[in-house]
Amino acid sequence: MKAYELHNMIIDNDFDGEEYVTADFTHEDQIYSITFKKADLEIINTWVFQGDGTSLPASLPDYIIESIREDVQKKI
Repeated sequence: MKAYELHNMIIDNDFDGEEYVTADFTHEDQIYSITFKKADLEIINTWVFQGDGTSLPASLPDYIIESIREDVQKKI
């Protein structure tokens, strides 16, 4: 069983000259969002959403990031 559950993935084609992929997922009962450059899946940003509607920069373990990167690569 995976340590996260992927809920949504958005591919922004031709956004501001770059293409990005944003994946929303749940990990340890918290909701996260991670954005990659589509070309090489370099991380652009990672956010954790708080219960009050705010978001903060997130720090995730490397194995979670790599697993999500693999899932995104398979879907694009």
